[in-house]
Amino acid sequence: MSFKNKVVVVTGSGSGIGAAAAVLFAEEGAHVVIVDCSKTRANITAGKCEQYGNKVLVIVADVSKQEDDEKIIKQTIETFGKLDVLVNNAGTVVEEKILDGTILYTYDKIMNTNLRSVVVLTSLAAPHLAKTRGCIVNTSSVASTNIKAGRPFPSYCVAKAGVDSFTRASAFELASSGVRVNAVNPGPVRTNIFEHAGLSENWEDFSKSTVLKKASEPKEVANLILYLASDKASSITGACYLIDNGMALM
Repeated sequence: MSFKNKVVVVTGSGSGIGAAAAVLFAEEGAHVVIVDCSKTRANITAGKCEQYGNKVLVIVADVSKQEDDEKIIKQTIETFGKLDVLVNNAGTVVEEKILDGTILYTYDKIMNTNLRSVVVLTSLAAPHLAKTRGCIVNTSSVASTNIKAGRPFPSYCVAKAGVDSFTRASAFELASSGVRVNAVNPGPVRTNIFEHAGLSENWEDFSKSTVLKKASEPKEVANLILYLASDKASSITGACYLIDNGMALM
């Protein structure tokens, strides 16, 4: 899969799935825009991408803020003059409950980061992607349809269900402009999303909730993202691809 001279924006690419995807895109010849709320993490990923000799742009941004989303697209076009691939990967998780009311204080944060940013960035990027007949890949989750996989994170489940629905809706509208839109729906992946949220996670226990009895590595999901963004997937749009080690079967 060659992405030579393609311009790829990957949000949440300072670590985890986003970082793995950014490095793979760079390895395949792409100019990568690293977007993360942490400058330190973003620069680490940028260093890994730069070894392949392509241009790398680092943008420190909070995707939950519309002005930051506008900055991401604006700086990308100013720097590269085009956009070929948008990977809406940034996300967060917060432990919450409905019964004790904590969801009232966490819902907006989760929705703004995990869903609204996808809507905003898609809208801002779409005119540029139409010019290149590019594509979008959204990072959703098995929790979008499997509530057991998302406990105790009800807002996260709602947001990811929204990502799935918006993936299909945007794919339908943007098809006439030659823009494909798909999503990946991972199960447990060995990232630091829980650590960043101040939570602990026992990956061995998490792995037991899959039929393959394992958690994925970020690169496994990144490989699927690259495939969906590539010409090899030219007939695929509006799809939400499970990559969950069979978690949805449990």
